[in-house]
Amino acid sequence: MATISETSPDKRNPIARLWSNQQARSVIIQIVTLTVIFAAFALIIRNVVINLEAVGKEFSFDFFLYPAAYDITFSPFIEYSSRSTHLRAAVVGLLNTLLVATCGIVLATIMGFTMGILRLSKNWLVNRMVYCFLEFTRNIPVLLHILFIHGLVVTQLPVPKQAMNFADSFFLTNRGFYLPSPVWEAGAWIVAAAFVISIAFVVFFVRWAKKLQEETGRIYPVFWISAGAIVGATGVAFLAAGMPLSWAVPELKGFNFRGGVAIKPEFIALWLALSYYTACFIAEIVRAGILAISYGQTEAAYALGLRPNRTLQLVIIPQALRVIVPPLASQYLNLTKNSSLAIAIGYMDIVATVGGITLMQTGKEMETMIVVLLIYLTISLLISGFMNWYNKKMALVER
Repeated sequence: MATISETSPDKRNPIARLWSNQQARSVIIQIVTLTVIFAAFALIIRNVVINLEAVGKEFSFDFFLYPAAYDITFSPFIEYSSRSTHLRAAVVGLLNTLLVATCGIVLATIMGFTMGILRLSKNWLVNRMVYCFLEFTRNIPVLLHILFIHGLVVTQLPVPKQAMNFADSFFLTNRGFYLPSPVWEAGAWIVAAAFVISIAFVVFFVRWAKKLQEETGRIYPVFWISAGAIVGATGVAFLAAGMPLSWAVPELKGFNFRGGVAIKPEFIALWLALSYYTACFIAEIVRAGILAISYGQTEAAYALGLRPNRTLQLVIIPQALRVIVPPLASQYLNLTKNSSLAIAIGYMDIVATVGGITLMQTGKEMETMIVVLLIYLTISLLISGFMNWYNKKMALVER
């Protein structure tokens, strides 16, 4: 009777056995690849340091602690003067970049969704007007839009002595838009606490209302209840604390306004130009996303008695977002990176401060460019990460 022989042991050496394992081989290849990449980076950095030393330059970031010795006309978040350091100038430039990118993304999204929906309007005149605007705007470089809007603001708006006056509190001139700034007094923390608590309540209520709608179909007026909670709670706290708020109204002194908050024409021009330029691309993305949804969905919603606006809000847009969100992230990245064109009109962003004046004053080309590149890389990765998270949240969940 034949006997079953046991499997003979693998007599190959450990390296061969490890390489024959698919999972182990994949890890080894990744480790080797990363090692080669880091080695290449190390070699490049070493050559840079040697070449800089050969021309009498030292690779260091100590220059950030030196006085900047240049002015920045728009610094809405932190105090800055020509005696501040290059590091503080870099922070101001970074905040200005984040400000125009954030405001641009918000306005571009609103305009893009609006124009994308109007692009599908059955009204022939509205449809054609939006179509012509989209095609005209998208086929002109964004730098020309920025220069055009800046030229309009500077040349067409009146001088400060002839400023457009709105309720003796808001003034629009070719030197900027001036509006009252809040001055908080004692007890303001009560109002702030009430506002934060109301926001937390709204977040909880929105989640609860959505869950209840999915389970029972009952719909609450989420927007009005949320707005009422925020305004009501904050208003009651404001009155209870004795109205701890006053306003610093801008006043014309000499040739310009003093006091309040000044929004410079450079910011206005850059914000508007980047917003409507990017919105034109977003509009086409939204239009494509809506058209990707079968018209049977619309017919089914109409059959259930839903009005066209509710059909778009509750049926079409939620499904279209799965098509819209991935390319939308690219447009947000484009807007953020296009903000570097601000230097053309004198808006002091991170490129104009660190990559411009600081570079020329210190002669630290490599160091300043490394900082600028890392900042844009970080911002882009944060935007990509958030949009990937939102895209995953909007994805279909298989049962």
